[in-house]
Amino acid sequence: MGTRTEHAPGTFSWVDLTTSDGAGAKEFYGGLFGWEFEDNELPGDGGIYAICTVGGDPVAAISPATDQFPPHWNNYVTVAGADEAAAKAKELGANLIEEPFDVMDAGRMALFQDPTGAALCIWEPGEAIGAGRVNDPGCLTWNELHTPDPAKALEFFGGLFGWSAEEMETGEGDPTYTVIRNGDRSNGGVIDAQEGEPPSWIPYFTVESRDRAVATTKEAGGQELFQMDMVGKIAILTDPQGAVFAVFEGEVDD
Repeated sequence: MGTRTEHAPGTFSWVDLTTSDGAGAKEFYGGLFGWEFEDNELPGDGGIYAICTVGGDPVAAISPATDQFPPHWNNYVTVAGADEAAAKAKELGANLIEEPFDVMDAGRMALFQDPTGAALCIWEPGEAIGAGRVNDPGCLTWNELHTPDPAKALEFFGGLFGWSAEEMETGEGDPTYTVIRNGDRSNGGVIDAQEGEPPSWIPYFTVESRDRAVATTKEAGGQELFQMDMVGKIAILTDPQGAVFAVFEGEVDD
């Protein structure tokens, strides 16, 4: 099992969904991944932050919508100190969207756009480390940056998190794909954004059957954007509200 009690700094450790239809998202993702949900009331009139669980372990969350953005998945990287990481990101050319702030006793976070325009959250753990289980079916297994300038993004994140980069061999005519590593562990990928595609990070969730996940998504009103076989079986999808995510069938890390 891919259970975790901590995440090393520089590791993707959490994702949450900002959506206009929390009840619909629960129905969709619960049916797709077998998630169960624990509702938490946010302070004031902040709505419900629903923790998604697999085997009792937190794996993701569904948060209330904001007026600023359409439905989307937020990706989080663990850091030793949110204030220091946010300051460094800004120094390296990021646009700081949310200055560091405490999330009750759970931890401290900030939100920025990298110099190529993709948004990312940083997480300094308090009582919450992020995902308590990864790489198992229904759990986060990969995070992928789609950007118009991979070289610029890789330089930025190398300076911010110390990530190294390893370019994969792809077929002739296929876009370049770069694996990012945090220490000796694979930590995600970077690929050229398609024409008209906004810069963004996409979370991948492990499934036992990609084809079944695609069929379930379509039956529920979502869409399939892209499918390929590379290392494993991959599909990039949208949920019924339009948030983009991906599924992966294949061998994963422990």
